[in-house]
Amino acid sequence: MKKFLIVGLGNIGDTYTNTRHNIGFKILDEVAEEHNVTFETDKLGDITNFRFKGKTFILLKPSTFMNLSGKAVKYWMDKEKIALENILIVTDDVNIDFGTIRLKAKGSAGGHNGLKDIQEKLNTQQYARFRFGVGGNYSKGRQVDFVLGTWNKEETSQLIERLPISAKAITSFGIAGLSNTMNTFNGK
Repeated sequence: MKKFLIVGLGNIGDTYTNTRHNIGFKILDEVAEEHNVTFETDKLGDITNFRFKGKTFILLKPSTFMNLSGKAVKYWMDKEKIALENILIVTDDVNIDFGTIRLKAKGSAGGHNGLKDIQEKLNTQQYARFRFGVGGNYSKGRQVDFVLGTWNKEETSQLIERLPISAKAITSFGIAGLSNTMNTFNGK
């Protein structure tokens, strides 16, 4: 039985619920809803799991705040004995057009503090990431305000279509593997 740890990055609290930076949480909520499971608060985060086509998917929304996500990832990876190649980190990316999906096998943190912390705690860049484009429509020096800002009307209406596609990409990661999932979903 293969197990996969899918980690959606975000910040806890009502203040952050509908912000661009919390797309990782939002995508995991969509996956959980599609598989009729609910999150429960446990050590370092909200967690749930489901079985699909013989695989176990463990969904984690860290409660450590974005910049300390690595602690929760490392804890649950060790606790559940999940191989590094079976981890997928779901995060926002301001360098990708809104709604575009980009999966990668490895890479730098690209200035993302959540990814930086995961890299430090795991002591490697060799983990899969799912980057959801939030666009870069902000003026110089306003990136923090932009990612911590709420979705506009147009983005909100497009999320209705983008979230189910993102959820399918996540189950594909466990069922079809990273390479096939990249071929199917990257740029979509």
